Amino acid sequence: MQIKQISVFLENNAGRLGEVTGVLARAGINMRAISIADTADFGILRLIVDNTEAAIKALSSGGFTIRETNVAAVEIQDSPGSLAQVMELFQKSKVNIEYLYASLSGKAGKAVVIFKLEDHEKGLQIVTENGLSMVELF
Repeated sequence: MQIKQISVFLENNAGRLGEVTGVLARAGINMRAISIADTADFGILRLIVDNTEAAIKALSSGGFTIRETNVAAVEIQDSPGSLAQVMELFQKSKVNIEYLYASLSGKAGKAVVIFKLEDHEKGLQIVTENGLSMVELF
C-alpha cells in the first residue's frame, strides 16, 4: 500500500506558500501532512492531501510546477522509541530513507510517518513483514 505525495516547487519569495494554500482552499482540498525544505533560491513543498487528483489539477491550473511521488505512510505509536524501531528495521535491511516527515493521524496515541524510500518496493515489504500498519488515508 502506498499513497501519493505532491511536491510543489516554489521560488523562495514572500507569499508563495500562501498562494499554494489559497489554491488548495478554493478547490476544497484538505491537507493531511505538509513539509517544506528550502534553499536560498527555492523551496520544495511536500503535501499529502485528501484528493490528490483534484489538488494536482488545481495547482497545475494555478501555474505551479508539481510532481507526484509514491511514498509509504506508516502508522506508529506516539511514544518514545517507536520511530527508532522502524528506523532500525530499515537500517538492518539496508533500505535508504531519502527523507521523512510526520503527521498526527487523528487517532489517540498514534502518529503517521511519511517515508520516501530509495527502494520503495523493498521498504514496503519490510513494513509488511514486520507487522507495521500502513495507511492510505488519514
